[in-house]
Amino acid sequence: MKLIKASLAAALIGVSTIGLVAAAPVATQAQGAIPVDVWALRDVVNAVQVSPDGKHLLVHKVESREGEYVLEIYRTDDLSKPLRRVNADPMEIVSATWVSGTQIYGTAWQVLRKTVKNQEEDVRSYASFFYDVEANKFSRVDGNFGLVNTLPNDPDSILVSTGTAVGDTTGSDPFARFRPRSYYKFNLNNGSRELVLRGSSKYPQASFDNDGNPRFTQSIDPVSNKLQFFFRKPGDGSWTQFLETDLNDVKNVAPVYTNIPGLAGFDPDDPNRGYFINWAEGEDKAALFEFDFATGTVGKKLFQDENADVMGVQTHSIPGNDKLVAAVYPGAKMERHWFDEEEKALYEALEQQIPHAHQLSISSRSVDGQSMIVSNRGPRDPGSFWLVKDGKLAKLGSRNPLIAPEALADVEYIRYTARDGRVIPAYLTKPNGTGPFPLIVLPHGGPMVNEVVTYDEWGQLLANQGYMVLQPQYRVSVGWGRDHFLAGFDEYGKAMQDDKDDGALHLVKQGLVDPDRIAMFGWSYGGYAALVAASRDPNIYQCTIAGAAVSNWPKLKQVWGRGRDSAVDQYWLNTAYGVNPVAEVDKVNIPLLMVHGDVDRRVLYYHFTDYKKAFEQTGKDGQFITLEGADHFYNTLMYNHQQQFFTKMLDYLANDCGPGGL
Repeated sequence: MKLIKASLAAALIGVSTIGLVAAAPVATQAQGAIPVDVWALRDVVNAVQVSPDGKHLLVHKVESREGEYVLEIYRTDDLSKPLRRVNADPMEIVSATWVSGTQIYGTAWQVLRKTVKNQEEDVRSYASFFYDVEANKFSRVDGNFGLVNTLPNDPDSILVSTGTAVGDTTGSDPFARFRPRSYYKFNLNNGSRELVLRGSSKYPQASFDNDGNPRFTQSIDPVSNKLQFFFRKPGDGSWTQFLETDLNDVKNVAPVYTNIPGLAGFDPDDPNRGYFINWAEGEDKAALFEFDFATGTVGKKLFQDENADVMGVQTHSIPGNDKLVAAVYPGAKMERHWFDEEEKALYEALEQQIPHAHQLSISSRSVDGQSMIVSNRGPRDPGSFWLVKDGKLAKLGSRNPLIAPEALADVEYIRYTARDGRVIPAYLTKPNGTGPFPLIVLPHGGPMVNEVVTYDEWGQLLANQGYMVLQPQYRVSVGWGRDHFLAGFDEYGKAMQDDKDDGALHLVKQGLVDPDRIAMFGWSYGGYAALVAASRDPNIYQCTIAGAAVSNWPKLKQVWGRGRDSAVDQYWLNTAYGVNPVAEVDKVNIPLLMVHGDVDRRVLYYHFTDYKKAFEQTGKDGQFITLEGADHFYNTLMYNHQQQFFTKMLDYLANDCGPGGL
């Protein structure tokens, strides 16, 4: 498909944008401090997709600060008004996707409980739904199902599985992929459901090809304590083991907690050929390999980066085409090593035409290739959606249309050296103006996750207030090599903490940061790191802000340690959180703000109350804020939660963070 290099103004003629102002009129913020009310908005446009036949768009959006998400359906040849408008009252639609030319499948939730008593317990109930655009018919399906495959070769069916509707990008539930799921084929015409595969402790979850064949699974054998990998050829009725890792050897901790090794995809032209990501013997960076399903063997290496692990693959943008087009690995953004020159040329053409192009993705495309939705996300773009149709390009909406690119800050990918010589990748958000700046060290949650900073709302909020923001990929972060990951074990609160401090000191040495104006703020594991920072001596920070922080590791360990008796599991359980914050409150030597949601399912509220009680017994002065009704994950934080939190955080930094504020 060739893009016509018409101006955006010409392309927008006759096309109305879908992104709506989400409250009383507020001017787009181009200069100066952006109001907290703008940052606190939920994503105004959460998703836009074109139907497989190219005739319709679905738009998932919210229209007011306290409003709920709705679906609107537009004809691609008339975007002036919606054809359909759908909600799920009393539930709220949280996801939706085309599964045929006329039908949409999605998930809705509803808060039904007020408390969380057990780990991973949710206050919400979930339901799946089908919506037929032509019939204007909305059908609820009881149960919590996630879409696995649209089964492009079977237009009357889709493949779904039992699972969770809340995306977990924190990585802080290390055993999620070993919990059994069951897989069903749903008939789009009559709503009937047929069991395809029932997960078990031996084979808990599976990867499927486009024909609905289960092809790959992994599990931990509780008797031998071995992580085992299995495959099937198309049509096979049983699994064949091809790889195993001894979990009684602590050197094998990486395969359990990184999702490497793992199957990455299938060759659409050869059912016996797939793609596998693994570390080669004696090598530090995970590479992409061929996999032979006929023999169960890993074949030739297709790509390996010298600085980062391959984290996945990208397939062709036309739906149903599993052709491998790129390997994906972390760097300044999620970088691509291209195998397909046509797809590469298409992306390069889009990058030339979309303003502030950074992390581009063709999020949906018609089967004939003539229509597509392109999303962009980057330092100068909170997230935008673009329609390409008939060779023309038009912007449809934004995740936050009230923020102008000029008000945002650039993000630089850097690498610095920690005190023991380890090279730490990091992302540096640079506020407008000249330094030296006050600095916020913002460690990611998890901690065993891969973080690539494209557009980070918290980082941009702080930079807009004049703070430089450092997001270090400290040891145990995933994606930067096996050695970098393993170096974090037994170093929680110790060398992992040094990595963060050394990044701040690196910026001081460069003259970018004022050494007397440094703070740390983090969420989840990042909140734990902020608590640890509060008790370090000597201390480089003027204050810390701990959000949803793990403060009482022994309690959490009791839950996560049940049934985990391999050497690898015990190694992780016994080396994680080497510094237990609740036991070190007497060492806190700088101002502290602690924030927590009272229905947090991942880091339960007792982490907040236990720490607060112990802290108050010391007689020290700290500030403790509860976000009522807030869960752990970003998409469960409502406008009121973020408005309360951001207002308090900015006031605290300005007035209570050390002498005279930060």
